[in-house]
Amino acid sequence: MFYQSKLSNGIRLLTIPAKNTKAVTILVLLPVGSRHEAMPLLGASHFIEHMMFKGTVKRKNNLAIAKELDALGAHYNAFTAKDHTGYWIKTIREKTDVALDILSDMLFNSVFDKGEFEREKGVISEEIKMYKENPLLYIMDAFDTLLYKQHPLGKVISGSVSTVSRMNRTKLLAYKERFYTPSNMVVAICGDVKKSEVVKLIGKYFSSYCERSEQQGSAKHGSSKGVQKGVQKKYTPIPFKKQNVSLHQRVSILFKQVDQVQVALGGFAYPYQHRLREALALLLIILGGNMSSRLFSEVRVKRGLAYFVKADAGAYSDIGSYSIRAGVDKDKTREAVAVILDELKKVRKYGVSEEELKRAKDYFKGTIKLSLEDSANLVSWYANQVLLGKKILSPTEKLRKIQHVEKGDISKVARAVLKPQTMCLALIGPFKNKKPFLHLLQKSIQ
Repeated sequence: MFYQSKLSNGIRLLTIPAKNTKAVTILVLLPVGSRHEAMPLLGASHFIEHMMFKGTVKRKNNLAIAKELDALGAHYNAFTAKDHTGYWIKTIREKTDVALDILSDMLFNSVFDKGEFEREKGVISEEIKMYKENPLLYIMDAFDTLLYKQHPLGKVISGSVSTVSRMNRTKLLAYKERFYTPSNMVVAICGDVKKSEVVKLIGKYFSSYCERSEQQGSAKHGSSKGVQKGVQKKYTPIPFKKQNVSLHQRVSILFKQVDQVQVALGGFAYPYQHRLREALALLLIILGGNMSSRLFSEVRVKRGLAYFVKADAGAYSDIGSYSIRAGVDKDKTREAVAVILDELKKVRKYGVSEEELKRAKDYFKGTIKLSLEDSANLVSWYANQVLLGKKILSPTEKLRKIQHVEKGDISKVARAVLKPQTMCLALIGPFKNKKPFLHLLQKSIQ
């Protein structure tokens, strides 16, 4: 059960009661991410996320914020995705009031100190290097770049060292003010709380921020040109359109002298509102979702080609993708890719068994129920659906849709999505020649 309400300034509020926990998780989501960015602001959404922890008018610096949060015994962090940004605090119920005070202060009153802004360029640059120099962390960035090409979805969320080093504070603040408005926010609270109590607290800490906060930001930063009082403009990201690409453009190799090669093989799938998303989820569980999956059995157990191999999916409002990931010995990479392609071919041709489908449904049901015992996961479940404009499904409703998936749905998805003619293969390892991998993709079409 959950409750929705709306503040006078446009903030959408979600209250999700959970009686079996002493923790309260507060999550604020905004519909802005790296796919909204263009040069020279690549990495802006991620940069803003960092700056939110650097000090407010009331809490002068990062240490002041951290000390107050640590005194609550709280867990807290933020994240930037390609289509949204989130800030969260998880604490004990008795400290909900203080946590809301801190979070609202960060969101509306961060000062973006010039010195901190310049110093943070170095911090983010080191973060970018850390990811790029770790193949296990970077492989999906390489895969997305290969799949989405020059579209913003193909760009790394954090930007590059070059774009970060040239980031302009005034332009960054103008970008922030464009998106960080109350009518764009979803504020969700999950825990042993009452709706009336939550509405009162949110009203206390969030309702006063509307045009007033925009005017203060304008006076303080001198950077809100084009923002009109009382007007909240919605920004639609550039839609993605699939294009036909040559075989040669569907393989990329990032050369790195390593013993374990990171592999990501996949292609386009469904946007998050698509009616076959549940069938896709079950198909990927059967292929590589757990230790009894086809790929785990064939690649790891029978042949010993990899320590891990797994299948996953991602979705946006207009497009989605699936990927098969594995870490394999450099001398066995071609064999591992060939085995994966062969398994995909089998499921396209023959479908799945009733037993496999039942096991996948049971697995999905179990993982969902276990994960939603945590207030942080439960709050994300509902808040993400509200922010991204999805039809809001309770866990029970979602499981009902999963239960209705049939073998024919799985076969339909396998034929539509697992097309060898559109598959992309990204690798990070000691290779310079694409030809052997191009040959494997070409062979899988036959």
